[in-house]
Amino acid sequence: MEHGRAYYIRTHFPHILLGLYIAELAKALEGCRTCLDIGCGVGSPLRFVPTNLLVGVDGHLPSVETARLNKTHDEVHHADVRTVGERFSAGQFDACVGLDLIEHLPKEDGLKLLEQMEKIASRRVVLFTPNGFLPQKGQDGDLQEHLSGWEVAEMCARGYDVIGLYGPKLLRGEGHKVKFLFRPIGNLASLAVHILYTRSHPEYASALLCVKSLD
Repeated sequence: MEHGRAYYIRTHFPHILLGLYIAELAKALEGCRTCLDIGCGVGSPLRFVPTNLLVGVDGHLPSVETARLNKTHDEVHHADVRTVGERFSAGQFDACVGLDLIEHLPKEDGLKLLEQMEKIASRRVVLFTPNGFLPQKGQDGDLQEHLSGWEVAEMCARGYDVIGLYGPKLLRGEGHKVKFLFRPIGNLASLAVHILYTRSHPEYASALLCVKSLD
């Protein structure tokens, strides 16, 4: 199976959107030198964000093995992401990050995980998730099925600042793939609308970047 940086870019983002996404992550994590990447997968974009210590946790063993092989993190642990509060101590990391994570958990488990992340982090909690429930199926125990949806209002109520990513929600479906237009055209349209509108109006965006400052 193809993995690594080229696979991540080809299957998830056009280059420009990848650059914007990484830039937003770097801004969100400014001043954070140690980071716990929960649900890190095989090619976390955090590998492109400078840190002194990047530790990954994932519940899918093949993904953990691939991440270790690709040296995406300083450490990668195989564990149920719902148990991070038992594995790591309060304030152990500057930041806890969950990218494409909480939508794979039932709502109750997702809320409990947020509480754990907010204890483990001393400075910042960063989440990336679809805007609302986005259907997605898993296969072969890859833990990729979507089980919950998360809205702008509820994240703001928990103290998160939220921006929109990927352009308008109406253009994208499962896997954030363009639904209506030839893909390059759809991606360019998404980029334009992102810059002009949906970044600052996340309720209309395809995906949400949520940042909670604890310091």
